[in-house]
Amino acid sequence: MPLLQALRPTLPILIGASIMLTLSMGLRQSLGIFMQPLTHDVGISISDFTLAIAVQNLAWGFLQPVAGAMTVRYGFRAIMMVGALLYIAGLALMAGAHGMISVMIGAGVLIGTSLACTAAAMAMSVAARAAPEGVRSTVLGMVSAAGSLGALLSAPIGQVLAEGYGWRIGLGGFVVLSLLMLPAAWFAGRIDRVPLPKTSGLGNVSAATATATAFGNLTFSVMTAAYFVCGMQLVFITTHLPSYLQICGMDPMLSAKTLGVIGGFNVLGSLFFGWAGQRWNKLALLGGIYVARSLVLAWYFMLAPSEASTLVFGALMGFLWLGVGPLVAGAVAEMFGLQWQAMIQGLAFMSHQVGSFVGAYGGGLIYDALGSYNMAWRIGVAVGLAAGIVQIAFALIRPTAPPVLRAA
Repeated sequence: MPLLQALRPTLPILIGASIMLTLSMGLRQSLGIFMQPLTHDVGISISDFTLAIAVQNLAWGFLQPVAGAMTVRYGFRAIMMVGALLYIAGLALMAGAHGMISVMIGAGVLIGTSLACTAAAMAMSVAARAAPEGVRSTVLGMVSAAGSLGALLSAPIGQVLAEGYGWRIGLGGFVVLSLLMLPAAWFAGRIDRVPLPKTSGLGNVSAATATATAFGNLTFSVMTAAYFVCGMQLVFITTHLPSYLQICGMDPMLSAKTLGVIGGFNVLGSLFFGWAGQRWNKLALLGGIYVARSLVLAWYFMLAPSEASTLVFGALMGFLWLGVGPLVAGAVAEMFGLQWQAMIQGLAFMSHQVGSFVGAYGGGLIYDALGSYNMAWRIGVAVGLAAGIVQIAFALIRPTAPPVLRAA
């Protein structure tokens, strides 16, 4: 059956989920553009700003399983619409900030809570329900790829507005873009009308039983532990790369170009790993991504940055960026079914976001203490290689399968 024909009944849902994801992730990934001018004007330190981003990631991570569990009771549409409103409010408060409290509440608490309701785990759960099982991994890759376009659009827009009119106008432009999340969430919420497929997995059990079953499975636990490193590496880059390039005396537009390149190559990487996850062991592919990212990170920071090397770095990291999304979502769906996927994927994502906290705030602390990012990237490379090797080894010893289903 041709892919488009298979997806035709749920195509508006998938488009809505893709637009919601591309805005929530793209705007969030581009906030580092405003770090230097905002901290200077508002009178806070780099580590203060990164603390707000770190709180954002913790709120996102720890509220993700809560938001996922609430979809079982209230439906996806209600949760995603509330999330879109919180995102708009968070950006507006950040644009009008005059001190640390506004930055912390806007960029940290409100946007972090919104991301739990609108970002990857939620969009992937909607897409998994909307796609037939035979093409699910490919479709997850397509939605993840569409979600990658946000940084390609928002980073240059934010940089141009900030340079021409100031960082507050740049964030105001982000507020306008975020308004599009409301209709996108509304259309994606049509998934509430689509019945769950009759597949094996965790069905009508309690949230506590589903949680205990997930963490009682070693395959899921190893994947969750390795996911910590994913968050640490990616948020370190999105938060600190603009500052690193400015310190090195590079053109301010280079950071926006690089984030845009990351977004563009995210599309290719998401499509590839969605396709690959339909054919090969998803956990082994995840481990390969972590190892490859670490090698790219080591190569880039060992050299003096240039425009060419920075753009190549962005392309390589972009290809390896959001490919984890369809792989993790697909692995969770295989192991646990779809009823509790949003919550269980959120449980794994908590580990990712603890890593994000370490990458954002830890990177800021190391820079403030040492005046350099050298120690931060070395730590990122070391733990990334270790996590990737362990993930690959475990995947080869214990191939991807639904062992949890037998234990449920």
